[in-house]
Amino acid sequence: MKLTGRVVFRDIETGVWVLEGDDGTTYQLAGGDRKLKKDGQRIEAEGRVDADVLTSAMVGPVFHVSSYRFV
Repeated sequence: MKLTGRVVFRDIETGVWVLEGDDGTTYQLAGGDRKLKKDGQRIEAEGRVDADVLTSAMVGPVFHVSSYRFV
């Protein structure tokens, strides 16, 4: 699956990185590397959504990033 959107840090619990997708959905980010985690950066990412996982942040489905690029 390919998603585009903006990477945002949310100060929930111990903090969580999310992708505010252009599709209107907020995804909790998993995977990627440190360079991905820049607040406000726009990206295009490929990966998979794991909607059956529960997290303490509960911000939306978890998106496992396999690759990305800044746009």
